Amino acid sequence: MVDLPLGRPAMALVSGSLALLLSLACPWWLQLDGLPPNWLVLWLLPWAAVEGPLAGALAGLVLGTLHDSLQHSGLTAVPALVLLGLWWGRFDTARRPLERSTTLGLLALLGSLGLNLSYALQLQLRGGGPLPVLHITLAQSLLTGLLAPPVCSLLVLIWRRRSTRHAR
Repeated sequence: MVDLPLGRPAMALVSGSLALLLSLACPWWLQLDGLPPNWLVLWLLPWAAVEGPLAGALAGLVLGTLHDSLQHSGLTAVPALVLLGLWWGRFDTARRPLERSTTLGLLALLGSLGLNLSYALQLQLRGGGPLPVLHITLAQSLLTGLLAPPVCSLLVLIWRRRSTRHAR
């Protein structure tokens, strides 16, 4: 594997910024029916799985706050991303570490469902209808689950090499 000259904090900043950029302007060929995958979930899952629950919750808070400030939609991703970061962070101390790509795909699919359902709940509390939310949730969750194995596996490998907790 190519050794990248960036340190762990710089790598997290660069890759997190790339996830924010892709969530705002995703290429058309990575979309399903005009909907992009959930790049925030694809970034947060491997980060939390490698760094732990506290780092995952903090990353979810920062990433969600930055995403909300760029979106201006009135909906927030912060609570769902913090909870996902806590949940996925618990896999760092599991008996078998999170490595299988099918597991990463399933967890990303569930995370995308959870994030989109939190948006749906916020819309329901404001009096919005559930029909377009269901279409968005299904399309985005499916695409996120399909892209998670290659994307998340690569990020897990890179961050495990950089992590001081997993050093050999």
